[in-house]
Amino acid sequence: MFELRVILLCLPSILLATTLEPDNKSILTDSDWKKLWMEAGNINPSSKTDNTIDSSDSPVFDDTEMMAHNTTVQLGGTAFLVCKVAGVDRNQISWIRRRDWHILSSGAQMYTNDERFAILHTPGSNTWTLQIKFVQRRDHGMYECQVSTSTGIISHFVNLQVVVPEAFILGSGELHVDMGSTINLVCIIEKSPTPPQYVYWQKNDRMINYDDSRRDISIDTTPGPRTQSRLIIREPQISDSGNYTCSASNTEPASIYVFVSKGDNMAAISRRKTSSSSQITRLIGNLYVYSVLVNLLIFRLVFST
Repeated sequence: MFELRVILLCLPSILLATTLEPDNKSILTDSDWKKLWMEAGNINPSSKTDNTIDSSDSPVFDDTEMMAHNTTVQLGGTAFLVCKVAGVDRNQISWIRRRDWHILSSGAQMYTNDERFAILHTPGSNTWTLQIKFVQRRDHGMYECQVSTSTGIISHFVNLQVVVPEAFILGSGELHVDMGSTINLVCIIEKSPTPPQYVYWQKNDRMINYDDSRRDISIDTTPGPRTQSRLIIREPQISDSGNYTCSASNTEPASIYVFVSKGDNMAAISRRKTSSSSQITRLIGNLYVYSVLVNLLIFRLVFST
């Protein structure tokens, strides 16, 4: 009878421990799971291939797989976020956008109305790639490839970085040249993972690149980490004055205004600039003097009363 009472008293504690055991395991971090799997399985982590998630009974991560991988893509390009998973059913694989915790896909099924997103997977392959077409600025951030296994959730992270190429024209915002000399404009494009093969030049709203009527215009483009495009106009005329713009695919354009005039007119322009600068200086000086006089007048009025 005494033994029966002891069993009855211990029974609630046993049931409570049994009920809480799964919950306790579910709050273990990925690092805790890794240590447990390595201790239990005695598997050499170096035998795993890079960027591969193993969902066997005793999965082990390579150190590189525990960290987020960076993928850089140019604005407007196509991003490929790769996740390699071995030996799991396709319904156990999901892609999640961490910015808003939006589930983008589960297996081959998409859960977004944004048609730029797609899953690339070849039957029999262990690679599940999230493709994002026409990448926009807002697509940058962390993406999670999540795999459900019998031991819990395993995740692989990819950090998508969206870069925007920048263009600028050497020199200030305007250029003054004499008639009969040469217009020489150099456009530089930076921060472009894929160097542009074509750089487009415009004068006002007209494309220059394909203007066959002008034999005195040449454009030379050298692609590279700092793509350089040079526009040369020999013996320019007054009509060549205007706003010149250079741009490439998915690049913010850069502009410069070119003034073409005769030599005498150039000197006149220079004199007008000097005269305008002097007038502004005198105006600022006069305003300062007036402000001092007004303050003295107010001071005298206040203390005279």
